[in-house]
Amino acid sequence: MVIVLMGVAGSGKTTVGLQLAAALGWEFRDADDFHPPANVAKMSAGTPLTDTDRAPWLAAIRAHIDVCLARGSGCVVTCSALKARYRAVLLGADGPARVQLVHLTGDPALLAERIAGRQGHFMKPAMLRSQLDSLEAPHDALAVDIAPPPAAIVAEILRRLRLP
Repeated sequence: MVIVLMGVAGSGKTTVGLQLAAALGWEFRDADDFHPPANVAKMSAGTPLTDTDRAPWLAAIRAHIDVCLARGSGCVVTCSALKARYRAVLLGADGPARVQLVHLTGDPALLAERIAGRQGHFMKPAMLRSQLDSLEAPHDALAVDIAPPPAAIVAEILRRLRLP
């Protein structure tokens, strides 16, 4: 199984993902690692990505998911996955049977506070509004609130997905 932690910037995808992967003994991969340099440059300049910019990024994440599924190993992957068509790429034909979406959700003020507190990240606080405006809330994902501490969020995900 692959778990894709999705949500806007500041939702804790990396923090929760690292802890979730550690709890399961699975591999962890952050979506930021899959961005081509041109995407990082755009975001660092405060320019939101277009769907054309995102296509190779999403394909690279899906390719990694395919590798994990082919070798039968569990993996936790993060990706904002803001739109239904992005999630369709990530889920592929496997759907929820092998790729589980977990949507980390939270209050916009908390998200903005978290982004503002980051050091050296290419995601700028002003870009949060464009992500919130672009978000097409998924109907097929496990929604988990980000207000509790990361360990509690991980415990909630494990409980609700019935994982050890």
